Amino acid sequence: MILGLFVWSVVHFVPTLGLSFKNGVIEKYGDKTYMAVFSILIVLSLVMIVFGWRSTIPEFVYVLPLSTKPIAMLLIVVAFILFGAAKHATRVKQFVRHPQLSSVIVWAVAHLMLNGDSRSIVLFGGLAIWAMIEIVLINRREEAWVKPDVPSWKQEFVGLGISAVMIVVVVFLHPYIAGVPVS
Repeated sequence: MILGLFVWSVVHFVPTLGLSFKNGVIEKYGDKTYMAVFSILIVLSLVMIVFGWRSTIPEFVYVLPLSTKPIAMLLIVVAFILFGAAKHATRVKQFVRHPQLSSVIVWAVAHLMLNGDSRSIVLFGGLAIWAMIEIVLINRREEAWVKPDVPSWKQEFVGLGISAVMIVVVVFLHPYIAGVPVS
């Protein structure tokens, strides 16, 4: 799991920290080859994370009160809305510069509220730290934030619908990926 998190982070840091390396690879092998290798490494890292997660015996570190569960579930819905906002026109982008990375942080915090075991701390804490570092590095690279145009309400609702479908799909697949149902 830790190796998977490492590969995930390194591969994602290449466009942020290793832009000259990325451009050199694209120049030498082409954009499609770069994207193929990038994608393969990301899928490989996810496979390592999932198998690492499922093969690690959790040791409980803390247990939060049951009253935090509804808050965590609400945060997961917010995370899906943020994640969806990264790929379509939405008013969210008027307030959140990096909705996809922000969604990872919110999702990770929610999972840390629900799961106080050692493997959760490593996985969700690691992904939250990666996303925070990525936000800082991207902000440094891009400097000024230019907010996109405000979309129509129709576009807004289409995006929310896509996020809702993603929630349903993930709730369905969660037992197969994480080995535990959403409850």
